[in-house]
Amino acid sequence: MAQFRDRDDAGRQLAEALARYSGQDAVILALPRGGVPVAARVAEALAAPLDLVLVRKIGLPAQPELAIGAVVDGDDPQTVRNESLIRATGTTEAVFAQVRDRECRENESRRHRYIGDRPRAPVAGRIAIVVDDGVATGATVRAALRAIRKQGPRELVLAVPVGAPDVIEDLRNETDTIVCLATPPDLGAIGYYYDSFDQVTDNAVIAILARHPANDGGQ
Repeated sequence: MAQFRDRDDAGRQLAEALARYSGQDAVILALPRGGVPVAARVAEALAAPLDLVLVRKIGLPAQPELAIGAVVDGDDPQTVRNESLIRATGTTEAVFAQVRDRECRENESRRHRYIGDRPRAPVAGRIAIVVDDGVATGATVRAALRAIRKQGPRELVLAVPVGAPDVIEDLRNETDTIVCLATPPDLGAIGYYYDSFDQVTDNAVIAILARHPANDGGQ
C-alpha cells in the first residue's frame, strides 16, 4: 500500500513533521520538478517563501538514469562526482565534462523558464529546508545541499517523504537535520510509495511559483 496519495498529500504530511520551523525564518527550496508540489504545501503550512534549487543529474551516456554525478545551477556551478561509478564505468574526463556541460545548459534553460525575473529567496542566516519528492541514489540532493551550504544558512534541513535508508544516513554528513517520513529497506522506485505519481509539467511548476512568492514570510 502506498504511503502517500500524491505529492500534495506527501507535502501535507511533511509539513506536519516540520511544524517546529513555523515562524523561525525558514526558506523552502524545492528540487524541480517533482519536489515543487511537495515543497509548496510545506511553504504554505510554514508561511515561508518558496524558491528552487536547479540541479541536474549527470547520467552515464549509455544509461542516463545511472548518476555519475550532478550539477547545480549558479554563477559557479557546484558539481558532485560519483568517483567509484566513474571509475567502474570507465567514463573519461572528456565524456563527463560533455554531459556536465549539457546539464548546465539545461539548468540555465530551466532558470529562464521557471524563474525569469522572479526575486530569489535569500538563504544566508536563515533555516534552509531543501525538499524533494523522494531520495533514491542521493546524487542530485547531495549536490543541492552542498550548493545551499555555500550560501551560509543558519541551519540546513533536508525534508523528503521517502528515501533509501542507507542514502539518508549518508546524507546526514551534508545536513544539520533530516526529516524523512519513510525509509523502506528495499526502496525500489520512489513512485511505488505514491498512489498517484504523474510527471510534474513545466506549466505546473510555473503556476505553483506564481502562487508562492520567494520574498514573503522572511527577511
